[in-house]
Amino acid sequence: MPDGFNLDDAIRKVPDFPKPGILFYDITSVLTNPDAFKYCIDAMVKLYKGRDIDAVAAVESRGFLFAAPFAERLGLPLILVRKKGKLPGKTRSRSYALEYGEAEIEMHEADIPAGGKVLIVDDLIATGGTLKAAAELLREGGAEPVGVFAVIGLPFLDYASVLGDMDVTTLIEYFGE
Repeated sequence: MPDGFNLDDAIRKVPDFPKPGILFYDITSVLTNPDAFKYCIDAMVKLYKGRDIDAVAAVESRGFLFAAPFAERLGLPLILVRKKGKLPGKTRSRSYALEYGEAEIEMHEADIPAGGKVLIVDDLIATGGTLKAAAELLREGGAEPVGVFAVIGLPFLDYASVLGDMDVTTLIEYFGE
């Protein structure tokens, strides 16, 4: 990893998106910056290499972008956590609450490693609802979620209360304005 690399400088902040009063942390600016993207993947490898992990579950869609190169570097299977209706074959699904309404995610049932230890990866943790639903799906399928990783964490949205005792790791946190 580059010494003194400042990830915060690589993350675009967009005021009043998607609505007035919201400061949006745009991870796409990390993806357009090869040094920033490499920094993130290198940091993930450094954090988890040698840990007891059997697979990586990637949350749609930007979680795919960080989980895929990470899983490949560590030689781990990649499980896709998708929005309802995107996966063929037999799936397990779970609904979760959004700010206004509900959403549903699913995984291929055959991809969940029974008895396996799975790291869940997303780009950003806001309220934690999607990640909690992914952990519940893994448990339901017989796997053990061993932690959650995201590039960005927004602890002011209180994801810790939703994720409970899960091990949560982020590369950078923002605490609101």
